[in-house]
Amino acid sequence: MKHVALVTDPESLPIDFDMDLLTDACVAQGVQPEVVEWTDPSVPWGKYDAVLLRSPWSYTKHLKRFRDWCARVDAQTHLINPLAVISWGLDKTYLKDLEALDVPIVPTEILALNAKIGDRLQSFMEDHPECNELVIKPTVGAYSQNVGRFTRQNIETAIQHVEALFATGHSVIIQPYLTSIDERGETDMIFFDGHYSHAIRKAALLMPDGTVNVPSTDMRSARAASPAEREVGVSALKAVTKTFGLESPLLYARVDLVEDQNGAPVLLELEISEPSLSLPFAPGSPDRFAKAIANRLISNDFAGTDIQQSTQGVGSG
Repeated sequence: MKHVALVTDPESLPIDFDMDLLTDACVAQGVQPEVVEWTDPSVPWGKYDAVLLRSPWSYTKHLKRFRDWCARVDAQTHLINPLAVISWGLDKTYLKDLEALDVPIVPTEILALNAKIGDRLQSFMEDHPECNELVIKPTVGAYSQNVGRFTRQNIETAIQHVEALFATGHSVIIQPYLTSIDERGETDMIFFDGHYSHAIRKAALLMPDGTVNVPSTDMRSARAASPAEREVGVSALKAVTKTFGLESPLLYARVDLVEDQNGAPVLLELEISEPSLSLPFAPGSPDRFAKAIANRLISNDFAGTDIQQSTQGVGSG
């Protein structure tokens, strides 16, 4: 029997609503799962046939430690998704890489450390006159941590937020707040082994008063992705395959979309490192994921990459 480690951490496991469903489905597929903490130094990672990132979400506070851990695990067994893909996906500067490959994204500007904040914010608003509010967030983050929403009239507070994020050592993303999310929410599409599995609607998380709702289960509901949304999702995943020279599709991916001012779907985030997959909202999805895992383990096909190609364009975090 093949053994797979499902990676989490003590802080994140209580809010990983996929884990129990996935472990049961793995057993049903003849795979022995073990829920393991990435922060546990005693784990002999080489004993597993594969190590699958599920909810190691504390990594945002310990990025270098997590990257180093991923590299050690990758040297001992099969890390899924591949190491280069995971590293790239941890830093949302990947959005500009995807835009360069003609994937439609939410208008995005990256502020590197020590950028002239006021000038850049003003320039962004001038370039997007339809934008009444800005979203500012770190390039490395999870579960809407440190994300802010600011009006044009509140630019000084926005500058202070960017300065606070710079103090953490990370670059910053500026995006327009697309009001379609207030009415329609965002569409999160889940793919297993390159195939569309299911989608959910996630309600707006950023409130006008600056508060941020936790993306708990009551913020989500089942949704059927439209053909246009699926097309964008497929284009994003094909761009990753091209960038990293993947020999097989990614085992798992989540594509988060919102509608632009014209009603067209655009990419908000591409979650390919450690995404929540909303398995409770799609009957049969745990079995589809577990079957994809089992097939990879049986075939020993883990979407290998051309290392020289895979390091091109990868964000440094």
